[in-house]
Amino acid sequence: MSNSLRLIAALVAGTLFGFGLAVAQMIDPAKVLNFLDLTGTWDPSLAFVMAGGLAVNALLTPFILKRGKPLLAEFFQLPKKVQIDKRIVFGGIIFGVGWGIAGYCPGPMITSLSFANSDILTVFAAFVVGTFGTRWFLAHRG
Repeated sequence: MSNSLRLIAALVAGTLFGFGLAVAQMIDPAKVLNFLDLTGTWDPSLAFVMAGGLAVNALLTPFILKRGKPLLAEFFQLPKKVQIDKRIVFGGIIFGVGWGIAGYCPGPMITSLSFANSDILTVFAAFVVGTFGTRWFLAHRG
């Protein structure tokens, strides 16, 4: 499979994903924070967005995995680790706290870079520093 075809497919998939995030208003941190505010101005609409994504994934993944290999790769790259451990739990908690503070998770945050305002650039810079800082820490811990 040609590398340019894979890049075009990734561009189309990423554009479709970003467009879906924008249409669903998941790139609006106020909308996200209202979803997380269960005791105040709770807005449950993002639960429908997430449920829709989960439903599509749950329905299509078994059919996709029945194929011998992906359309644009040599093999499926599935996680080898399936048990829940401390890193998964604590990582999820840290992710959730960051999501709650900033109102962005990585997909919508990257989509929001098109706004190029100081708020999103600050959140993105913190994301990059946190990601690489954590990788460095985990690689160098005793």
